[in-house]
Amino acid sequence: MSEQSNSVHQFKVRFINGAEKNLSEYKNKVLLIVNIASGCGFAPQLKELQELREQIGHEEFEVLGFPSNDFGRQEPLEGAAIGSFCEVNYGAQFPVFEKIMVRGEHAHPLFKFLNKTSTPRWNFHKYLINKDGEVVDYFFPFTKPLSSKVKKKIQRLINF
Repeated sequence: MSEQSNSVHQFKVRFINGAEKNLSEYKNKVLLIVNIASGCGFAPQLKELQELREQIGHEEFEVLGFPSNDFGRQEPLEGAAIGSFCEVNYGAQFPVFEKIMVRGEHAHPLFKFLNKTSTPRWNFHKYLINKDGEVVDYFFPFTKPLSSKVKKKIQRLINF
């Protein structure tokens, strides 16, 4: 595990349905990890995240959504209702995981790791992960997923 100590690939997470996913299965893919919330004013970014995934192609890139109720209690939904909300309202088909805490002492281990780079101050904080699972950048909630800044950084990592 020491070779992965600076990598998100060391973590396991659970999908909304409870199935476990080892993030090492995303080796050689660029990732955008986002804490999401259905009741947030930034929720329309779910559509942009899906569009970004489609534009870049999910062979080399993936968006991972982690619902959280940490900010303004803006994720009132539970389980499958979260996934349904994302897909029905915004066409989001990227992986959405179980609702977790993303800050504080009870934060999920993945987010404790990510928080070493930047702690989310609100929903839709985005972490850019290279193919080796290392955090290389982050974007605040007001940075739209389809912005040229985000797209260029992802393309650079894919073509690296």
